[in-house]
Amino acid sequence: MNTNSSNSAGDNKIRPKGPNLLFTRKSPLIDIAQLLILGGVTAWVIYKGAQAMQYNWQWYRVDQFFYRIVDGELIWGALMKGLMVTFQITAVSMVLSVLIGLITALLRMSNSFSGKLIANVYLEAIRNTPLLVQLFLFYFIVAPIVGIDRFWTGVLCLSFFEGSFAAEIIRAGIQSVHRGQNEAAKALGFSRFNSYRDVILPQAVPIILPPMTGLVINLIKHSAIVSVIAVADLTTEGLNIISDTFMAFEIWFTVAGIYLVVTVSLSLFVSWLESRAMRGR
Repeated sequence: MNTNSSNSAGDNKIRPKGPNLLFTRKSPLIDIAQLLILGGVTAWVIYKGAQAMQYNWQWYRVDQFFYRIVDGELIWGALMKGLMVTFQITAVSMVLSVLIGLITALLRMSNSFSGKLIANVYLEAIRNTPLLVQLFLFYFIVAPIVGIDRFWTGVLCLSFFEGSFAAEIIRAGIQSVHRGQNEAAKALGFSRFNSYRDVILPQAVPIILPPMTGLVINLIKHSAIVSVIAVADLTTEGLNIISDTFMAFEIWFTVAGIYLVVTVSLSLFVSWLESRAMRGR
């Protein structure tokens, strides 16, 4: 009797209410609404600022800087030509960055005192000085000595800059491979070069690839700095168009949009590849 009465008394007690699902589970519609509100406020501020400046919007003229059709022939505009140069700079610089990063990472992990010293001096010098200063050093000092043009000056500067970050990515990927793999390769008679080529690097590459994606995205964005030395990339072409048409708002918004589309598309593509790789595993 006492047990039943105690249970009934416990049931009659007021239980604390749990958290309201309305506040704990956020609907995706709320995120979309917040994004639309933020975008609307930003557009309104830009519009009011341009209106206060009495700016004359000329969006109808922007398409000619992408392409034109003359007598049935497709002619690429200045922005598309600049984008192609940006892609060229990015592609060449990425290959050189990986090579420089790989060499630097191997030097840092070697037993050579001079190799470690060179790698450490390179990393500290590149990562602790501004990229713009490095570009001027390459343009005014290295380029005249080596005898290279502006395009290759920009490529080499970006390659050495991004190569310093690639070196740490590659070194971390190599060190993530278990030490037993290297010892097993030595036991089988592999040379140091063959053990890295056939055993260690194939296992490190899947670990290295995701952070390398971020490096490529940074390289695309950092490539805009070559406009300082008048390389005809996307940013330089945008500057030239603005100087001819005074369409500052339209062109800079368009250039920024192109960079955004390229980098976001690359991020989504790599995320898709990673998801497929994980499903394959």
